[in-house]
Amino acid sequence: MGMRALKRRPTGFFARADLPTRGASIPTPSSAVREDIAIRDRRVADRVQKFPESVIREMTRIAALHGAVNLAQGYPDFEPPQELTEAAKRALDGGYNQYSITWGARELRDAIARRAKAFNGIDADPESNLVVTCGSTEAMMAAMLSLINEGDEAVIFEPFYENYGPDAIVSGARPRYVRMAWPDWTVDEESLKAAFTDRTKVLILNTPNNPTGKVFARDELRTIADLCTDHDVVAVTDEIYEHIVFDGARHVSLATIGDMADRTITINGLSKTYSATGWRVGWAIAPKTLANAMRRTHDFLTVGAPHPLQIAAVAALSLPESYYAELARSYQAKRDVFVRGLRDAGLDCRPPGGAYYVMAEFDRFPFDDDWAFAMYLVERLRVAVVPGSSFYGDPVEGRRYVRFMFSKRDETLREAISRLADLRDVP
Repeated sequence: MGMRALKRRPTGFFARADLPTRGASIPTPSSAVREDIAIRDRRVADRVQKFPESVIREMTRIAALHGAVNLAQGYPDFEPPQELTEAAKRALDGGYNQYSITWGARELRDAIARRAKAFNGIDADPESNLVVTCGSTEAMMAAMLSLINEGDEAVIFEPFYENYGPDAIVSGARPRYVRMAWPDWTVDEESLKAAFTDRTKVLILNTPNNPTGKVFARDELRTIADLCTDHDVVAVTDEIYEHIVFDGARHVSLATIGDMADRTITINGLSKTYSATGWRVGWAIAPKTLANAMRRTHDFLTVGAPHPLQIAAVAALSLPESYYAELARSYQAKRDVFVRGLRDAGLDCRPPGGAYYVMAEFDRFPFDDDWAFAMYLVERLRVAVVPGSSFYGDPVEGRRYVRFMFSKRDETLREAISRLADLRDVP
């Protein structure tokens, strides 16, 4: 199989070239990386010049241009539970089409509190500890804006979900990255300790982790809790994949470790557990003072999440335990088939412990970096992935990886695996 050389595209907090037209090759970017992301208008704030649009969402657009199987952006190609969609229809006809209370409909806050107690072991007063937001993405931004003063530092495990970098920039935080080491994504305790300084205000923890699939164990959480307590740091935890864990593991919320309930903002939402990424209903559980701060920030960011979908979310949180068991079983089966297919195609990867992503190393293939490999996959094999550099503070550190997602129907995954099998023809 012949290969055309594909030039490196910048990623992470760097630039992107304009999208190509359908069937066209990916254009060569400028070598002036920071110039590439500049918006040529002096009225634009400096903070916006420091990060590009989402690489993940860009790859979705490129996938559409090339008719590719989209294994880049983390959304399923199947529908939410029928109980959820039926509840939404009833809510639309039931008089829930105006604003709810800004920080969330009482029915939903009650349901969240019940579920948090039953599953996570977190005690939450619906009146004082809960904020319903427009997805967990808004919850994270509202938390950062409510906590950070200019120059404060945020400890972030790396590789990280790409939103966390812009969250830090917009809120005024200086990120301090702690590496999770390939291939098992272990965290060096001494490196973690060294990341904490007298300027550390926040630690961001995503478990189960996107993009690595790492599920932080209780002993790791204990170390994190001790450091947060010693340095008077607030932990902001993104636990959106809490029910997608494998091999008999169980998700543990950091807020349940020691006295961390007093210094943890626990973020969650409908998107992943209930396959409803377009609904944009999320929430945060926080100590009263921090919840009050987030309510103020949230109020002036979005006013409130969609009222009828909040009411429908109550049905989701009332599903039986068998739903969650089947969810994990189904995703584990997908993971096993998909990881085997990636390995058969010549990629180096490990089965993730949770979430629905696989980070894969492609060292055996003759591509200069992650963008060259990702563009080959989407243009030639018509499979879209995310370049690994978008998950690192320094893009060079991720240049040998790409991220796949497997939240797809079995037939979609089989088709992707079939296309990726052509990698065996690459010399």
